[in-house]
Amino acid sequence: MTDSTHRSAGIRRSVTALARAALAPVAASALALAGLTAWTAVGAAGSQPRLDVIAARVLLPFNGNEVTAAVFRIRNTGDADDELTGVTSPVMGSAMLTGDSPTQEGAARMRMVDTATVPGRGELAMSPYGLDVMVEVREPLREGQEIPFVLHFRDSERIRTMAVVVRPGDWTS
Repeated sequence: MTDSTHRSAGIRRSVTALARAALAPVAASALALAGLTAWTAVGAAGSQPRLDVIAARVLLPFNGNEVTAAVFRIRNTGDADDELTGVTSPVMGSAMLTGDSPTQEGAARMRMVDTATVPGRGELAMSPYGLDVMVEVREPLREGQEIPFVLHFRDSERIRTMAVVVRPGDWTS
């Protein structure tokens, strides 16, 4: 064999060895991509949040108070969590998410909350004794009146809903 034949054979062996070495990672990547594609196609990769308001109440203020609470039950039938980032109303004044946090004395202190999680495949259930929306009352409210609200979320579209004005003991109905 000539020197150039030996070089050609050596080059072919090197190229063949390189191709074999590259084949395993390429095949593994292709298999992983096919598996992820199939997993996503059948819906196993999860779904985006799908939110709806299943209850909305505004508590009738005591003795002409200018501030009251609004509470919402928000259901998420999607797999991914979302966050309630704010609430507005065209007929109410300012609105802010608030929560009660315990104090050392055993009482509770109201504090502003930036967001509230609506868990995937779950719900966010507000209450006047925990997380709620503190709203400023512009005009007197009456029991049974419906108040429009817009709920704002991190990932989902805004939800427009109507909240019924109820007596404070009736907020869960």
